[in-house]
Amino acid sequence: MSAWDIRTAACELLTCERERRDREPLSDEWPDLDLATAYAIQDATLRQRVAAGQCRVGVKLGLTSRAKQRRMGVDEPIVAWLTDDMAMAAGEPVSAERFIHPRVEPEIAFVMGADLEGPGVTAATAMDAVAWVYAGADVIDSRYRDFRFTLPDVVADNASSGAFVTGPTALRPAGLDLTTEAVLVEVDGEIVDTATGAAVLGHPAEALALAANALARRGQSIMAGQVVLTGGLTDAYPVPPGANIAFHFTHLGSLTVRGGA
Repeated sequence: MSAWDIRTAACELLTCERERRDREPLSDEWPDLDLATAYAIQDATLRQRVAAGQCRVGVKLGLTSRAKQRRMGVDEPIVAWLTDDMAMAAGEPVSAERFIHPRVEPEIAFVMGADLEGPGVTAATAMDAVAWVYAGADVIDSRYRDFRFTLPDVVADNASSGAFVTGPTALRPAGLDLTTEAVLVEVDGEIVDTATGAAVLGHPAEALALAANALARRGQSIMAGQVVLTGGLTDAYPVPPGANIAFHFTHLGSLTVRGGA
Protein backbone atom coordinates (compact mmCIF):
# COMPACT_ATOMS: atom_id res chain seq x y z
CA MET A 1 0.00 0.00 0.00
CA SER A 2 1.18 3.53 -0.78
CA ALA A 3 2.02 5.75 2.18
CA TRP A 4 0.59 8.71 0.29
CA ASP A 5 -2.86 10.23 0.67
CA ILE A 6 -4.40 13.58 -0.26
CA ARG A 7 -3.41 15.40 2.91
CA THR A 8 0.14 14.01 3.00
CA ALA A 9 0.73 14.91 -0.64
CA ALA A 10 -0.63 18.43 -0.22
CA CYS A 11 1.59 19.04 2.82
CA GLU A 12 4.66 17.69 1.03
CA LEU A 13 4.19 19.84 -2.08
CA LEU A 14 3.63 23.00 -0.02
CA THR A 15 6.67 22.20 2.13
CA CYS A 16 8.79 21.78 -1.00
CA GLU A 17 7.54 25.15 -2.23
CA ARG A 18 8.27 26.85 1.09
CA GLU A 19 11.74 25.27 1.43
CA ARG A 20 12.64 25.66 -2.26
CA ARG A 21 13.25 21.92 -2.40
CA ASP A 22 12.54 19.77 -5.44
CA ARG A 23 11.72 16.08 -5.37
CA GLU A 24 10.89 13.16 -7.60
CA PRO A 25 7.30 12.97 -8.89
CA LEU A 26 4.67 11.65 -6.49
CA SER A 27 3.70 9.06 -9.07
CA ASP A 28 7.10 7.36 -8.67
CA GLU A 29 5.91 6.25 -5.24
CA TRP A 30 2.17 6.49 -5.87
CA PRO A 31 1.66 4.83 -9.28
CA ASP A 32 -2.12 4.75 -8.87
CA LEU A 33 -2.36 8.54 -8.54
CA ASP A 34 -5.16 9.61 -10.89
CA LEU A 35 -6.54 12.95 -12.07
CA ALA A 36 -9.49 13.02 -9.66
CA THR A 37 -7.17 12.47 -6.70
CA ALA A 38 -4.69 15.00 -8.11
CA TYR A 39 -7.36 17.70 -8.24
CA ALA A 40 -8.36 16.81 -4.67
CA ILE A 41 -4.71 17.36 -3.67
CA GLN A 42 -4.71 20.69 -5.54
CA ASP A 43 -7.86 21.78 -3.67
CA ALA A 44 -6.30 20.70 -0.38
CA THR A 45 -3.25 22.87 -1.08
CA LEU A 46 -5.58 25.80 -1.76
CA ARG A 47 -7.33 25.29 1.58
CA GLN A 48 -3.95 25.29 3.32
CA ARG A 49 -2.92 28.46 1.49
CA VAL A 50 -6.15 30.19 2.55
CA ALA A 51 -5.73 28.98 6.13
CA ALA A 52 -2.27 30.56 6.08
CA GLY A 53 -3.77 33.93 5.11
CA GLN A 54 -3.68 33.88 1.32
CA CYS A 55 -6.71 34.84 -0.78
CA ARG A 56 -7.86 33.13 -3.95
CA VAL A 57 -7.66 35.70 -6.76
CA GLY A 58 -8.21 33.64 -9.88
CA VAL A 59 -7.36 30.59 -11.93
CA LYS A 60 -4.72 29.54 -14.43
CA LEU A 61 -4.83 27.06 -17.26
CA GLY A 62 -2.08 24.77 -18.42
CA LEU A 63 -1.54 22.59 -21.47
CA THR A 64 -3.76 24.78 -23.62
CA SER A 65 -1.61 24.39 -26.72
CA ARG A 66 -2.27 21.37 -28.92
CA ALA A 67 1.47 20.69 -29.17
CA LYS A 68 1.83 20.50 -25.38
CA GLN A 69 -1.26 18.28 -25.13
CA ARG A 70 0.19 15.85 -27.67
CA ARG A 71 3.48 15.86 -25.77
CA MET A 72 1.66 14.89 -22.55
CA GLY A 73 -0.76 12.49 -24.25
CA VAL A 74 -3.89 14.39 -23.13
CA ASP A 75 -6.75 16.07 -24.93
CA GLU A 76 -7.86 18.63 -22.34
CA PRO A 77 -6.06 21.47 -20.52
CA ILE A 78 -5.66 21.55 -16.76
CA VAL A 79 -6.95 24.17 -14.34
CA ALA A 80 -5.27 25.44 -11.17
CA TRP A 81 -5.58 28.21 -8.59
CA LEU A 82 -4.05 31.67 -8.25
CA THR A 83 -3.68 33.38 -4.89
CA ASP A 84 -2.63 36.90 -3.95
CA ASP A 85 0.72 35.57 -2.72
CA MET A 86 1.50 34.59 -6.33
CA ALA A 87 0.87 38.09 -7.72
CA MET A 88 4.07 39.87 -8.71
CA ALA A 89 4.30 43.59 -9.44
CA ALA A 90 5.46 44.70 -12.88
CA GLY A 91 9.23 45.18 -12.73
CA GLU A 92 9.65 43.03 -9.63
CA PRO A 93 12.53 40.59 -10.22
CA VAL A 94 12.05 36.83 -10.12
CA SER A 95 14.09 36.19 -6.99
CA ALA A 96 16.39 33.17 -6.93
CA GLU A 97 15.68 33.02 -3.18
CA ARG A 98 11.95 32.45 -3.76
CA PHE A 99 11.88 29.87 -6.56
CA ILE A 100 13.48 26.52 -7.31
CA HIS A 101 13.97 26.66 -11.10
CA PRO A 102 11.62 29.33 -12.48
CA ARG A 103 10.55 29.56 -16.09
CA VAL A 104 8.26 32.15 -17.67
CA GLU A 105 5.80 32.03 -20.53
CA PRO A 106 3.62 34.72 -22.19
CA GLU A 107 -0.13 34.57 -21.72
CA ILE A 108 -3.27 36.50 -22.51
CA ALA A 109 -4.90 37.34 -19.19
CA PHE A 110 -8.49 38.24 -18.45
CA VAL A 111 -9.93 40.19 -15.53
CA MET A 112 -13.54 39.21 -15.01
CA GLY A 113 -16.33 41.76 -14.95
CA ALA A 114 -19.00 39.26 -13.93
CA ASP A 115 -19.23 35.84 -12.33
CA LEU A 116 -18.83 32.91 -14.71
CA GLU A 117 -20.28 29.56 -13.70
CA GLY A 118 -20.64 26.37 -15.68
CA PRO A 119 -21.77 24.03 -16.98
CA GLY A 120 -22.70 25.05 -20.50
CA VAL A 121 -20.41 28.06 -20.80
CA THR A 122 -19.40 28.82 -24.40
CA ALA A 123 -16.59 31.00 -25.68
CA ALA A 124 -19.12 33.71 -26.52
CA THR A 125 -20.75 33.74 -23.07
CA ALA A 126 -17.31 33.58 -21.47
CA MET A 127 -16.15 36.71 -23.30
CA ASP A 128 -19.32 38.52 -22.27
CA ALA A 129 -18.14 38.16 -18.67
CA VAL A 130 -14.66 39.62 -19.32
CA ALA A 131 -14.04 43.23 -18.30
CA TRP A 132 -10.38 43.70 -19.28
CA VAL A 133 -7.68 41.98 -21.30
CA TYR A 134 -3.99 42.20 -20.36
CA ALA A 135 -0.65 40.85 -21.44
CA GLY A 136 0.38 38.32 -18.83
CA ALA A 137 3.40 36.33 -17.75
CA ASP A 138 3.15 33.06 -15.86
CA VAL A 139 6.22 32.23 -13.79
CA ILE A 140 6.10 28.46 -13.40
CA ASP A 141 8.18 26.62 -10.81
CA SER A 142 7.61 22.88 -10.59
CA ARG A 143 8.32 21.15 -7.30
CA TYR A 144 9.48 18.15 -9.32
CA ARG A 145 13.13 17.69 -10.21
CA ASP A 146 13.98 18.69 -13.78
CA PHE A 147 10.30 19.38 -14.49
CA ARG A 148 9.73 15.62 -14.80
CA PHE A 149 6.13 14.65 -14.04
CA THR A 150 3.00 12.88 -15.22
CA LEU A 151 -0.26 14.72 -15.78
CA PRO A 152 -1.65 13.86 -12.31
CA ASP A 153 1.65 14.98 -10.75
CA VAL A 154 1.47 18.45 -12.31
CA VAL A 155 -2.23 18.83 -11.48
CA ALA A 156 -1.50 18.01 -7.83
CA ASP A 157 1.30 20.59 -7.92
CA ASN A 158 -1.19 23.32 -8.91
CA ALA A 159 0.04 23.35 -12.52
CA SER A 160 3.57 24.33 -11.42
CA SER A 161 2.32 27.62 -10.01
CA GLY A 162 4.95 30.13 -9.01
CA ALA A 163 3.96 33.73 -9.68
CA PHE A 164 2.18 35.83 -12.27
CA VAL A 165 2.34 39.38 -13.51
CA THR A 166 0.13 41.43 -15.80
CA GLY A 167 1.26 44.20 -18.11
CA PRO A 168 0.51 47.91 -17.89
CA THR A 169 -2.01 48.00 -20.76
CA ALA A 170 -5.66 47.15 -20.06
CA LEU A 171 -8.00 46.89 -23.03
CA ARG A 172 -11.69 46.16 -23.30
CA PRO A 173 -12.36 42.91 -25.18
CA ALA A 174 -14.73 44.50 -27.69
CA GLY A 175 -12.91 45.07 -30.95
CA LEU A 176 -9.90 42.93 -30.06
CA ASP A 177 -9.13 39.97 -32.29
CA LEU A 178 -7.43 37.70 -29.78
CA THR A 179 -6.99 34.97 -32.36
CA THR A 180 -4.46 37.09 -34.21
CA GLU A 181 -3.03 38.97 -31.20
CA ALA A 182 0.66 38.18 -31.57
CA VAL A 183 3.54 38.04 -29.11
CA LEU A 184 7.28 38.18 -29.73
CA VAL A 185 9.49 36.58 -27.09
CA GLU A 186 12.81 38.36 -26.54
CA VAL A 187 15.50 36.74 -24.37
CA ASP A 188 18.45 38.99 -23.49
CA GLY A 189 17.84 41.12 -26.57
CA GLU A 190 17.31 38.29 -29.06
CA ILE A 191 13.91 37.38 -30.54
CA VAL A 192 13.56 33.63 -29.94
CA ASP A 193 9.87 32.82 -30.42
CA THR A 194 6.53 34.10 -31.63
CA ALA A 195 2.91 33.00 -31.44
CA THR A 196 -0.65 34.29 -31.61
CA GLY A 197 -3.72 33.86 -29.44
CA ALA A 198 -4.83 31.04 -31.72
CA ALA A 199 -2.22 28.87 -29.97
CA VAL A 200 -4.60 28.71 -27.01
CA LEU A 201 -7.29 26.28 -28.18
CA GLY A 202 -7.90 28.43 -31.24
CA HIS A 203 -8.98 31.41 -29.08
CA PRO A 204 -8.31 32.28 -25.41
CA ALA A 205 -12.07 32.49 -24.81
CA GLU A 206 -12.24 28.74 -25.41
CA ALA A 207 -9.81 28.27 -22.52
CA LEU A 208 -11.90 30.54 -20.29
CA ALA A 209 -15.06 28.59 -21.10
CA LEU A 210 -13.30 25.30 -20.49
CA ALA A 211 -12.07 26.52 -17.10
CA ALA A 212 -15.56 27.56 -16.03
CA ASN A 213 -17.06 24.24 -17.08
CA ALA A 214 -14.25 22.21 -15.48
CA LEU A 215 -14.55 24.12 -12.21
CA ALA A 216 -18.31 23.54 -12.18
CA ARG A 217 -17.63 19.81 -11.96
CA ARG A 218 -15.68 20.59 -8.79
CA GLY A 219 -18.43 22.81 -7.37
CA GLN A 220 -16.46 25.99 -8.09
CA SER A 221 -16.82 29.04 -10.34
CA ILE A 222 -14.89 32.07 -11.55
CA MET A 223 -15.89 35.28 -9.80
CA ALA A 224 -16.03 38.90 -10.86
CA GLY A 225 -12.72 40.66 -10.30
CA GLN A 226 -10.67 37.49 -10.57
CA VAL A 227 -7.75 36.98 -12.96
CA VAL A 228 -7.67 34.16 -15.49
CA LEU A 229 -4.39 33.17 -17.13
CA THR A 230 -5.50 31.43 -20.30
CA GLY A 231 -2.37 29.36 -20.95
CA GLY A 232 1.09 29.71 -22.43
CA LEU A 233 1.29 31.01 -25.99
CA THR A 234 4.84 29.65 -26.40
CA ASP A 235 7.20 27.37 -24.54
CA ALA A 236 8.39 28.57 -21.14
CA TYR A 237 11.89 30.08 -20.81
CA PRO A 238 14.23 29.81 -17.79
CA VAL A 239 14.71 32.94 -15.67
CA PRO A 240 18.19 32.67 -14.15
CA PRO A 241 19.67 35.62 -12.22
CA GLY A 242 20.41 38.48 -14.59
CA ALA A 243 18.15 37.28 -17.41
CA ASN A 244 15.83 39.71 -19.20
CA ILE A 245 12.83 38.15 -20.91
CA ALA A 246 10.42 40.47 -22.71
CA PHE A 247 7.05 39.71 -24.26
CA HIS A 248 5.95 42.18 -26.93
CA PHE A 249 2.26 41.97 -27.87
CA THR A 250 0.56 43.54 -30.87
CA HIS A 251 -1.97 45.61 -28.92
CA LEU A 252 -1.52 44.59 -25.28
CA GLY A 253 1.86 46.25 -24.86
CA SER A 254 5.15 44.86 -23.60
CA LEU A 255 6.05 43.08 -20.39
CA THR A 256 9.56 42.32 -19.12
CA VAL A 257 10.49 39.70 -16.55
CA ARG A 258 13.96 39.91 -14.99
CA GLY A 259 15.89 37.30 -13.08
CA GLY A 260 16.94 38.56 -9.67
CA ALA A 261 19.64 37.51 -7.24
